Amino acid sequence: MYLAPEEKEKIFAKHGKSKTDTGSAEGQIALFTYRIDHLSKHLKSNHKDYNTERSLVKLVGKRRSLLDYLMKKDILRYRAIVKELGLRK
Repeated sequence: MYLAPEEKEKIFAKHGKSKTDTGSAEGQIALFTYRIDHLSKHLKSNHKDYNTERSLVKLVGKRRSLLDYLMKKDILRYRAIVKELGLRK
């Protein structure tokens, strides 16, 4: 498995409210970003893996919709998470 439970707890502890708060938008965005990076690295060496490519596109869409939600809800939290994760938009 590419993501151990300890690693997941670290992501949520750093970006969410606590390590067990898996529902916050910031924690989910951070987790999606980690998964997107992992799948992108996989696709660089396996460029014909179309199922992974489809999963990557779906994850990017989910992250985008969460970012849009956060932008509408609280622009300061949106700016903080985008800056912290180094996202382009």
